[in-house]
Amino acid sequence: METVFGERDTQTAHAGVPVTRQLAGGRGWSVHDYVCEAGPDDRPFEERHESVSIAAVVAGSFNYASDQGKALLHPGALLLGNHGACYECGHDHGVGDRCIAVKFAPDYFAEIAATAAGSSKFRFPAAMLPSGREMLAHTVMLEAGSKNREPLKTEEDLVGFVAATVRALSGAAAVSSRVSSHDSRRLSRALRYIEDHSDQALDLDQLASIAAMSKFHFLRTFRRTVGATPYQYLLGIRLRRAALRLLTSPDAVSAIAFETGFGDLSTFNSTFRARFGMTPMAFRRAG
Repeated sequence: METVFGERDTQTAHAGVPVTRQLAGGRGWSVHDYVCEAGPDDRPFEERHESVSIAAVVAGSFNYASDQGKALLHPGALLLGNHGACYECGHDHGVGDRCIAVKFAPDYFAEIAATAAGSSKFRFPAAMLPSGREMLAHTVMLEAGSKNREPLKTEEDLVGFVAATVRALSGAAAVSSRVSSHDSRRLSRALRYIEDHSDQALDLDQLASIAAMSKFHFLRTFRRTVGATPYQYLLGIRLRRAALRLLTSPDAVSAIAFETGFGDLSTFNSTFRARFGMTPMAFRRAG
């Protein structure tokens, strides 16, 4: 018996103990909403991936360490977990995060990987897949969910999401942080500031100052760690939030454009179409 996406639970997460709610599930797969309010004072502990896991970070930033390395996770990025791998999550530089995790049984995942990567033995080569053009629509649809979505449509979309993730990883190595703990702490401040002020005009002087870095060092370290420039990351947050609003609210496209940080409707329409391959209205209808 399968379930479909439900509404967010109103239960509050307690520091250090994530609140987990299953949103959907069927034979060999499930989707979970993780809300964590851990912070620098909470000691991370080792956990184990009981299935193959791909988690879309919706809010907050945190450190993640697995068998494939370390990464600074941020909104829009995908946390990658191989079956049976041990891992730790730490919130050394801020409080809280939220993730939507898709979990597949190893044999089900192996079938998908055999087609998407050409090998049923495929394993994630890195701890993180950074936010990028090829995965944006998939992560928006995952975050939007729908309590009215039919089980068949839900599972089809999730298989597509997993296959797209595998394809994105099989052709090139994903980004893992090779950054000092000092720089990681400073970058986290900038990441959270961008997340909280994405609807505002930001500049490099401002962000580098928040990170307490020179502008060049900030740009170089940000791109190496996050997998995108600060502007590309900011644009991704704006587009993800706008796309989510298109799917979950009746608000006018123009209102959504301005409220998510785009200065004019024409720029929003052209940027959205370039990233999603369709106009905002077409995306709303398709969703």
